[in-house]
Amino acid sequence: MTQNSPLVTQNSLAAQDSPAAPDGQAAPGSQTAPDSLAALSGLDDPVRRRLYEFVCGRSEPVAREAAATETGIGRPLAAYHLDRLVSLGLLTASYQRPPGRTGPGAGRPAKVYQRSGREFAMAVPPREYELAARLLAHAVESDPGGASRDALHDGARQFGADLGMRSRSSGADPDATHLAMFAALREHGFEPGQEQDGAVILRNCPFHQLTAQYPDIVCGMSLALIVGLVAGLGASGMSPVLDPAPGRCCVVIGPVEPNRTADAP
Repeated sequence: MTQNSPLVTQNSLAAQDSPAAPDGQAAPGSQTAPDSLAALSGLDDPVRRRLYEFVCGRSEPVAREAAATETGIGRPLAAYHLDRLVSLGLLTASYQRPPGRTGPGAGRPAKVYQRSGREFAMAVPPREYELAARLLAHAVESDPGGASRDALHDGARQFGADLGMRSRSSGADPDATHLAMFAALREHGFEPGQEQDGAVILRNCPFHQLTAQYPDIVCGMSLALIVGLVAGLGASGMSPVLDPAPGRCCVVIGPVEPNRTADAP
């Protein structure tokens, strides 16, 4: 948040298969202004925010003990703040046994936490950026010749390329390029994470509510943007492709396979 910008803060990892909202209605998972203000105010506590960020950075549900250890606080304090985040709607809680423990002697299931599918946003004064985006997406979808979609892809690819060129480091160090790519993706809300096979998954779709209503348009735009980013960074070893799955962005950035190039829209 900058001093000159309106307050706009989001928790935007919502379930990817949520139905789109009818025109003029709030999107599924989005909250009213009082709910959003209460939830976002709850993150003002630095300990609570640190716990929230730790849970959101994990692909699997997090137990109290792990959250306490990783954030350097006691278990009772971690439990208090985690449960408070649940009551605010920012996290969800469930119970599960540790892996490998089954049967009567497995003990009680542990309480675990993960980011909720609810979305919170506040803007002062009120803004309707999402409505403008939905109107533009509808216009692109309604273009029978496809020229609008081509222009969208070109614009997204150019934006990504410019972002990549601004973010790239001097020299040809692959590690530096990788870090620059992660930083650029994180800056724009994609929440990148590295898989064991070297692929980069994007744990959050910054355009989620729009994607639910216009998946082909928005996923194509996301792919074009990330293709441009990879090209601008000079990350020749990475290949963005469409690989939709629940709970994350539809784009996966995989290592380049022999005789294969990026899926450019």
